[in-house]
Parts: sequence; C-alpha cells; structure tokens
Amino acid sequence: MRNKVMVVFGTRPEAIKMAPVIKALQEMEQLEVRVAVTAQHREMLDQVLDLFGIVPDYDLNLMRENQDLFGITSRVLEGMRDVYERERPRLVLVHGDTTTTFAAALAAFYLRIAVGHVEAGLRTRRKYSPFPEEMNRTLTGRLADLHFAPTETARANLLAEGVAPFRIWVTGNTVIDALYQTVKPDYRFTGELAELDFTRRIILVTTHRRENWGTKMRQIYEALCDILEEFDDVDVVFPVHKNPVVRDVVEEVLEGRERVYLIEPLDYEPFAHLMAASHLVMTDSGGLQEEAPSLGKPVLVLRDTTERPEAVEAGTVKLVGTDRRRIYEEAKRLLTDEEAYQKMARAVNPYGDGQAAPRIAKVVRDFLHNY
Repeated sequence: MRNKVMVVFGTRPEAIKMAPVIKALQEMEQLEVRVAVTAQHREMLDQVLDLFGIVPDYDLNLMRENQDLFGITSRVLEGMRDVYERERPRLVLVHGDTTTTFAAALAAFYLRIAVGHVEAGLRTRRKYSPFPEEMNRTLTGRLADLHFAPTETARANLLAEGVAPFRIWVTGNTVIDALYQTVKPDYRFTGELAELDFTRRIILVTTHRRENWGTKMRQIYEALCDILEEFDDVDVVFPVHKNPVVRDVVEEVLEGRERVYLIEPLDYEPFAHLMAASHLVMTDSGGLQEEAPSLGKPVLVLRDTTERPEAVEAGTVKLVGTDRRRIYEEAKRLLTDEEAYQKMARAVNPYGDGQAAPRIAKVVRDFLHNY
C-alpha cells in the first residue's frame, strides 16, 4: 500500500514553487499524491496550473471579492478539515508563508496529520514585516514535522527556535527548479510584449506589499519617473497588481508617462521570459529575490526588511527601501557603473541548483517509510 501525501496551496507563487515538488513526488512509486488548492487567488493560480499541467483533486474555490484575512483563514481551516477527513493523508505538504499555508497546517495539526513545510525558516524577526507573511511562516514552523529549508541561514533560524536538527533538510529553493523548467532560449513573446524593443534597457518593476501601500508606493513610482528623465535609453515594464489599492497610485503617478508600459499581470511563462530579457529588476516581492539572480539579473528590493538575507550577503540583491532619492541613486549606479552591475549579475545565487524538488521527494518517501 502506497503512502498518501497531500500537497496544499492557494496562490500563484505557491503553485509555481510546488509544481516541481508535485512532479517529483509523483515519480516516487511508493507515494500516492493528492493535490488540493484553496484558490485564495483564483485567476492567477489557474494560469500556473495550466502551465505545469496540474489537475487538482480538490478545489475549494475560496476567493471572494474584497476578502480579508479573517474570511480566508476560516474558510481554509474548515474546507481543509473536510478534505483531510475524506482523504486521511499521512503527510500534508504546504509552502512558504501564505494564509493558506498556515490555515492548512493548522487543520492538519487538529487532525494529528504530519506536516511538511517547504521553504521553511525564512525570518525577518519583525512581526508585521512582511504582514501577514512573517507570522504565517513562523506559526507554520511551530506546527511542522519536516522542515525543508532553502539555505543554511534558514536552517540556522529554525535551530535557533528549537527545531531538532534531524527534522531539517537544506534543499535549495524549488522556485529555481520551476524557473529552469520554464525558461527556453527559443521563446517568442506575443501580444503587447512582442512590441517591446529588447535592444533597450528594460527595468522590470513589481509592487504589491501591504506595508508599502500609500505613501511608500508613491515614492517608488516617483523614483521611476526620475530614472526615466535621466536615462533616455531605459524603458519601464510594470505588470500592475490587480489590487485597486495598488492600481490607483500606479495610474495616478505613471499612467501616460512616455516609456512606461503598464500591463496586466502576466502568466508565469511570459513573466519568466520577460525577467530573463530585462536589464534590471525592481521589486518588493520575495520570490523575485530568488528567481532573477538565477538569470543574472540584479535586483533592487523595494522594502525596508527582507527575509532573504542570503541574497543580500551574496550580492545578488540590494535592499534599497522606499525612499525616492535612495531608489533613484541605486538604480543610477547600476545604469552607469558597469563594474557594479556585473558584480551583482555574476554573483553566485545562494538559492540552489534546480534540484530541490527531488531532494524533498526523497525525504518524504523515506520519512513515511519509517513513520
């Protein structure tokens, strides 16, 4: 009889990072794999499921208009209780730091089901930065039985919190697996991306963090205006998050600006190739701090803190905050100083070699065999 493993996720970033894990688990003949999605983010999640050919066994379809953290948490908790009671998996795998992650792990704990946490051990040690992700991942770590840390720094964080060493495995980050499986040298852009001039220097920009809403985002976008005024060979491509809190400020500051391309959020495949074709990435995202360096792209992190200090230490990213002047100066340095640019572009990415998923699958197989 095969051991049943259930993989649970709800957002696009989780789906991207768990897709290679699902594939690796399915290749283990000793395991029976089930996939449950909460659809905390509906449309953006579906794009990734289609790309990687993932057909969920359960789809809770929980997304609601103007949803808040209270509603998401309670719907995931109750929905996953019903799924777990029906399937009775021996292990539940969750990823990272979303509300789905924490609530799905909590539901498994209530039913005494073992939990494996992929991308475990990331910490800023600041309760509200990022919010709510820092507490989601910290609380999930207290519930987990298996901790798949992407780096030695993440492992050290877990050890400092009292996690037993034999429950931690340093695997690399599965997003590198997904990226290497997606980016192809013969890819051709379609639609509005096909009209871009990739002989020019493109700055890829993304913003969405709650802690940056309002004045901080306005500072970021005004800095982009400063950069464009200084450098006439630079274009800004900005897939704008669907949240109206973000969109309102983006449109007020950047709409109609020459050489600013405000586009709808992209599917993962064209986004990955856009990242590969860009000169520089400016973002408040966590995942892009891992992905862009693997493609040789320097990253300016538009946040005051990061749970990925390894990238800062390695020199692949730089934490620049949200001050207009600071962002402009740091971008200018990379656009004018070729040595500084190449130092970041050629730094060794600390997040792995693209083989994290097979490592995780092997640990899961061996754990359940002996559990």
